[in-house]
Amino acid sequence: MKTAVIEKTLNEFLDIKKIKDYASNGLQVEGCKDTTKVLCGVTASLELIDKAIEIGAQTIIVHHGYFWKNESPCITGIKKKRLSRLLTKNINLLAYHLPLDINPVIGNNYLFGKMLGIQDGRPLEDYPCLNIGTLPKPMTVSELANLISTNLNRPPLSIFLDSDKILSTVAWSTGAAQDYLETAYEAGAQAYISGEISERTVLESRELDTPYFSVGHHASETLGIRALSEWLKQQFPELEVSFVNIDNPV
Repeated sequence: MKTAVIEKTLNEFLDIKKIKDYASNGLQVEGCKDTTKVLCGVTASLELIDKAIEIGAQTIIVHHGYFWKNESPCITGIKKKRLSRLLTKNINLLAYHLPLDINPVIGNNYLFGKMLGIQDGRPLEDYPCLNIGTLPKPMTVSELANLISTNLNRPPLSIFLDSDKILSTVAWSTGAAQDYLETAYEAGAQAYISGEISERTVLESRELDTPYFSVGHHASETLGIRALSEWLKQQFPELEVSFVNIDNPV
């Protein structure tokens, strides 16, 4: 299959032209013109690249790629090693960041809400990465922490004042979105879930009396890229598509 066909299909499905992002979406590193094997993963780390080489994949598709806004343009150190490996082996790298976060079919936020059974989940107006909805039933802070832990197979770092506080409406945004906490509170959320946490987040959570659950950037964003790999299999049965989860505690 022509790699360009895969790229065009994904670009259109994820509607990348309509989304302003911190990095380019689509083909970031050009390799083989033809692809028979695709490897998907969360981040284009050296370990993921080596996995692709090991299985003979011509194309890698990730959520976190390269060339982020405001990063150094110099090709040195880690960046040199990664790019050198891709270019030497003639491997394509496709990356989809915010388009994969907000997609209504296989997006990280949609699937995270679905995983927790959240009802009537929707993005807030003017904040496409911030979602709000209703828990499947009212539950305490501790019960929500347990629900998250059960689904992600890892306990969240939870900030709260009262473990018995009853929660119904929650907001969430996967990845590094801790600074949406106050916005979520103003929208009516009784708790907020995201991937990362900062020192200031703890203080904001306490002062707003709004429980905060830091579930892990990587853990919260395995959902979309895994779903994308399955979607790609359905679109192109002739392709050999696989997903590998390189564990990350953050």
